[in-house]
This record gives sequence, structure tokens and C-alpha cells, in this order.
Amino acid sequence: MSRPLAGPQGLLRTLNGRAILEALARSGPQTRSELMSATGLSRTAVTQVLRMLENAGAVAPAGVDRDTRGPAAGRVALHPRLGFAAAVHVDHHAAHVVLVDATGIVRAEAHSPFPDAENRVAHIVGLVDECRRSLKAAKGAVHIAVVGVPGIVTADGGIRDDLGPDGGAFRAALAAALDCPVRIENDVNLAALAELTGGGGGSLTSFALLLLDDGLGAGIVIDGALHRGFSGVAGEVMYLPQTPIPIGAPLVGDAVVSDLALGVGRDPAASLGDHLEAAALGDDGALQIISEVARRIVLVAGSVGLVLDPEAFVLGGKAAHPVLVAAIERIAGEYEAQLPLRFLVSSFGPEAPLIGAVDQAAAALRGDLFTRILTPAPKSAR
Repeated sequence: MSRPLAGPQGLLRTLNGRAILEALARSGPQTRSELMSATGLSRTAVTQVLRMLENAGAVAPAGVDRDTRGPAAGRVALHPRLGFAAAVHVDHHAAHVVLVDATGIVRAEAHSPFPDAENRVAHIVGLVDECRRSLKAAKGAVHIAVVGVPGIVTADGGIRDDLGPDGGAFRAALAAALDCPVRIENDVNLAALAELTGGGGGSLTSFALLLLDDGLGAGIVIDGALHRGFSGVAGEVMYLPQTPIPIGAPLVGDAVVSDLALGVGRDPAASLGDHLEAAALGDDGALQIISEVARRIVLVAGSVGLVLDPEAFVLGGKAAHPVLVAAIERIAGEYEAQLPLRFLVSSFGPEAPLIGAVDQAAAALRGDLFTRILTPAPKSAR
């Protein structure tokens, strides 16, 4: 005769506590009956765990449910003073900071360009403090930060950009200034995670997000998981060889757009966005620029497709502009007999990296809170 499963009561309380905390983080305030339905726990178990969580300061009363029939039932929610996570998107020009709670709700945000010669760490910390002041939050209210940056991000949080590898110096300095753990992610990878968890990518087994901003990067999802590569280089597609472009030369970017503009008699100081708007109005020179940029993006997709064969390519950033999407689809059609390529438009536009950072920051905050709340303090030696 088999023995029933059993385990120490402390472990069961921890597992039950995590189930209730996750239900409250996922769905907001709930009654005991709703928590029973969400977790499969008995009323007695839910009541005991809620008492433990209330004593730990993890949950608090959140009004009553007057919508259902019968006596009004009290709701509970995650305690509002559990703190926040910081989600940060840094590009070459500015920083955007969002404070998010454990339920994923944005509580405050601040955005401003980097002043000339301004220290990036000090600027980000200033924006975090601005968000804290708007919430009247305590100095230690931010428990973790997720920061999306352009460039290659190594497994230890180091950044490799135009200035070379920093050995994790940026992450370490920011963690010290914020007095909390900091996780660094490539911004395009965060955009791909946003697409995977909340966009059209969620219905795909595999896809490559092609994000066009100051340059072109790819976020690669294989079998439902983000692929970063051994050293963080996966997705650095802007330097894939293309004839007749010299090896090592960027395929797109401000300098490339400027050169293309000179070749068709348009203002070399104009941005890609300017050319896109002009192309939408039928400007012939702008249309030639957009056609060339589209051709290069299609060839990048073809190269990635031959190696990884994703279900689709998701176009993000400036690549999601209707004029550029139309040009990409037209040029891809010319190669369809040799290599069919499917293109979709991102669900989130230019905010995708920040949305990905918000999602990851909220998840990291929940994990941190659950560990701190449910891990019993070590007993002091007598």
C-alpha cells in the first residue's frame, strides 16, 4: 500500500503562502472564496496563511465585495507599503524610469534627456528620486531595478558598447547608488520579452524581433524562450555582411541614413523619421532612402531565417512605420520563391523595451518579496 504524500508544515505553509501571494499579485484584491478558487486551498488553509501574511505585513484589508449575493465578504490585497521595483530604459540620448509595484501597476514615471557630460548613473538616480518624491516613498522603497541598455550585455551584467566592455562597472555603480540589486538587459531583448509575454509573439513558437532605432538589433525567441547566446552577442545583426557593404560596416544608423540622403539630394542632417514622413507624402528621394533601408532589413531577415527559421519576424521601433512596413513586404515578396518570410508589426511600438523592463521588474520584485516574506528568520543561538 502506497503512503500518502506528506511534508513538514513549514514547507506547506511556504508553498501555500506563495500560491496566495501570486494570486493576489496576478489578480489584485480578492476574497477568501476567490483565493480558494484560485489556489485550490481549503478555507481553513487560506485563513491560516492570510493570518501569517498579515502578521508579516505582506497583505492588508482592501474593502469588501458587495457585488456577489449573500453577506459582504472582505477583500485582501498585497500591502501597499511592500515597495517598488524600478524599470529603466536607457538609450544614447535619454533615460526613462518607471516605478512599478508587485502587481505590475505603474506608480510613477520620469523621463529626461542626458545633459552633456552628465554621469548616466547620477542621472538615473535623480529620476528614481523624482519618482519617489511624487509617491512620498521612503528612501529604501525600491528593492530591485531592471535596466535596458543598447549594446551587448554579458552574463555578469557588463556592457559592451562603443566605449568597449565596462566589466560590470555601470551595474555596480548603479546598484551602490540605488542601494538595491540591479539587473542589466539588452534593450532589444527586453522588447522581445514584452512581445512574448503580452504581444503577438505569445502565439508564436519562435520569432525574431527586429528593432530599428539608432541601429538595428534583433531579439530572438526560440521554443518560447529568449536566446541571449553564450556571451550576449545573439541578435547583433547590424553588422551582418551584405554586398557591397564592407564587412564590419553598419547596415543602418544615423551615419548610413545621412549617406543615403546625400546620394538622393536630401538633407543629410535629417533623421530617418523625417525621411519616413516625407516618403509618406510621396517624396521621391525619401522613398528611395526607405526602399534601401527596407532592402537591408529584408536581407538581414533572410540571413537569420536561413539559420534559425523562425515562424515570423516582428518589426519594432521605426521599422513598424507603415511606409517602411510596406516597403519591407514589397521587397520580401521579390524573394518569396526562394525564401518565404513572414513579417508582423510589434504590439508596443517604441515603448517595447520599457514595457519589457516593467514586466521583468515586477516579476523580479515579486520573487524578492516572496522570498523575504516566506523565508523564516534564522533562530539565534542561545
